[in-house]
Amino acid sequence: MEERKTRLTFLGTGTSQGIPIIGCRCPVCTSKDSRDKRFRSSAFVETGGLKILIDAGPDFRSQMLRADIGHLDAILLTHNHKDHTGGLDDLRSLNYIDRQAAEIYCEEYVLHALEREYPYAFAKEKYPGAPEWHMNLISDSPFLILPHSDERKLTWVHDVGYRYELPDGTLIPPEEQVSTAPTVEDPLFEGTFAPKEGKGVEVIPIRGYHHDLPVLGFRFGKIAYITDMSSLPESEMAKLHDLEHVTLNTVGYKPHHSHFSLEEAINLAGRIGARHTWLTHLSHNFPVHEEFCRELDRICREKGIGTTVRPAFDSLVIEG
Repeated sequence: MEERKTRLTFLGTGTSQGIPIIGCRCPVCTSKDSRDKRFRSSAFVETGGLKILIDAGPDFRSQMLRADIGHLDAILLTHNHKDHTGGLDDLRSLNYIDRQAAEIYCEEYVLHALEREYPYAFAKEKYPGAPEWHMNLISDSPFLILPHSDERKLTWVHDVGYRYELPDGTLIPPEEQVSTAPTVEDPLFEGTFAPKEGKGVEVIPIRGYHHDLPVLGFRFGKIAYITDMSSLPESEMAKLHDLEHVTLNTVGYKPHHSHFSLEEAINLAGRIGARHTWLTHLSHNFPVHEEFCRELDRICREKGIGTTVRPAFDSLVIEG
């Protein structure tokens, strides 16, 4: 079977403060190069006919409008920090337009964090206008994202809120909000990580740690997206073979308790051996874009690393 192509758009490539940082007058924060303007880290993936968002931070609304994205089949959350979940309330507009609950995929601890931060989204009796989410629990095992079902559509009832409309026209309240995502039973490392035709899109989670917090990266075909990691277990390296593109995070030159340093990221890129490595979650500690590209070329030459390492930037599109 021919492998499906995957297209990834970087919606944001900055740290938790974004770039420019409020009040900062450094050369990066005052740069006129649009590639130095960075929303909080997020990505938009198009594969297998589905549109998938990775993380919805505080810049979610602006990112969606800038990229002209009006539909999402799924939202994947890497972890529970606010710069990756702070925009989830704005999914309300897609509830109304798509007439579907937003399909959010996350680990159980992330679900519990969202229940604390967005209690109104999980209330048994919601106030009219609260978002409708369907939570899909995942782990570090491969899972499937399936297309939306047309059997039930959300219908807005004035002063009441959303109800599901059945094929016969009956309106019923939204049901259970949490289920477990369908898993992939095939052995992990056979074949080419291609989605199985007719079964949705296969996603390969990549387990890493953000200091001591477990986080997930995600692989779609020949592209892997990793952010907010400071360590990656050796057991996960097999999931990263034969990649066209890999995204790695780094926030600075010095060792950091919860992110890869630049040297750590470059060394890891060399071990992974993807054709292209893109750095994200970047801070203003690095030079402006053009200067940073030249520096990365020099470091890779000195280290004898064959992969092309570049800083990603907002709106960059890659395919693999």
